[in-house]
Amino acid sequence: MPRYEYRCRTCGDTFELSRPMAESAAPAACPAGHDDTVKLLSTVAVGGSASAPAAPRAGGGGGGCCGGGCCG
Repeated sequence: MPRYEYRCRTCGDTFELSRPMAESAAPAACPAGHDDTVKLLSTVAVGGSASAPAAPRAGGGGGGCCGGGCCG
């Protein structure tokens, strides 16, 4: 189940809630009971490393949507 991060505008507390995606826009009360909260935007960390784009294959015609052989 996704976790969403919220901040209370009344007390400044930041907290997380696990809830279904269908309820992601529903209001959330802070743990102190305040109702004036806002959902924060969060980023997803993805492991791995950046690398240069792959070089085109020899004789492949430049790639494209289907690998270069059938697109005109």
